[in-house]
Amino acid sequence: MKAYKIEILVIDHDKLGWIDTVSEIQNARFPNDCLNLIVKSVSEKDIGEWSDDHPLNKAATCEAEYKRLFSNEAQPD
Repeated sequence: MKAYKIEILVIDHDKLGWIDTVSEIQNARFPNDCLNLIVKSVSEKDIGEWSDDHPLNKAATCEAEYKRLFSNEAQPD
């Protein structure tokens, strides 16, 4: 499974891929156009198999796992 850093953490349960995930975020429609979302960069990491015990799925371990995954990474092309 993949996770993407787009200033928010997206868990790709439906395996959209980062391009389609960005498209879904940018094409979301909000009442009165209150938000205009433009994604400027994306980081992608393989997070292995998802389970209820995955570190990103636990409040006590999510932040540390996020930092482990996404600190000092290169941006994809």
